Amino acid sequence: MESAVGTMNHEFKANSTITIKGILSLLMESVGENSKRVISLGIGDPTLSTCFPNTKVAEEAVADALHSAKFHGYAPTPGLLQARSAIAKYLSDDLPYELSSDDVFITCGCTQAIDVSVALLARPGANILLPRPGFPIYELSAAFRQVEVRHYDLLPEKGWEVDLDAIEALADQNTVAVVIINPGNPCGNVYSYHHLEKIAKTAKRLGTIVIADEVYGHLAFGDNPFVPMGFFGSIVPVLTLGSLSKRWIVPGWRLGWFVTNDPSGTFRKPKVVERIKKYFDLLGGPATFIQVL
Repeated sequence: MESAVGTMNHEFKANSTITIKGILSLLMESVGENSKRVISLGIGDPTLSTCFPNTKVAEEAVADALHSAKFHGYAPTPGLLQARSAIAKYLSDDLPYELSSDDVFITCGCTQAIDVSVALLARPGANILLPRPGFPIYELSAAFRQVEVRHYDLLPEKGWEVDLDAIEALADQNTVAVVIINPGNPCGNVYSYHHLEKIAKTAKRLGTIVIADEVYGHLAFGDNPFVPMGFFGSIVPVLTLGSLSKRWIVPGWRLGWFVTNDPSGTFRKPKVVERIKKYFDLLGGPATFIQVL
């Protein structure tokens, strides 16, 4: 029996190193032995540092919602109306048009919003354009949905701007979306208004949409102020993804959003709306009392 357990433990240890996290752990251990200082570009959790405490206001809001005994049941699959309305109002402050609660769907963090966006666009032969460097969850989601990934480079000599020529060369009639991450992860860049406008016009010319990952939208410093991609929703349809995680230092609360920025109404077509709603019927969102925030 002990021999069998020992064999199982050995196999588990060997298999665990095959994963990306396992290989990364081995690499970090090796670097540590040589006393070299490195910065991990893996998933960031600000709660691990005492430099970033979360606000008592958020904690008290959650406690009040929980103690009210009004939010123990299931939330509607798109999310609580009050949460969707609040997010719509919050995002509309930086847009030239008003979002409504119908444009907003609550997700279990931004990770689920990423998977929803890829899943909804997936179809036979589809491809999606992703930034390089970028956030690896997009590749994983695309692989599960059998969506081909095509990488375009970010240009370090231009502040990690999108290589628009590469996008033109990579896109075809099966391209379902161009993904941008702004502010950038892992490069830390913030795109200018004019660069975002060029991205929107390029996507329109190619007949595709833009998925805008803006989870770091309120952590922008320097000369370029953060401009939401949804500002250009009248040029090209935009799916905006975000969450509470980074701004409020609460990644474990798992509250994110999937928002359609589309004044022209592409996402409001009955068949499109029905597909989005049916897909959310399959998902389990964040805890109901968290959505009361």
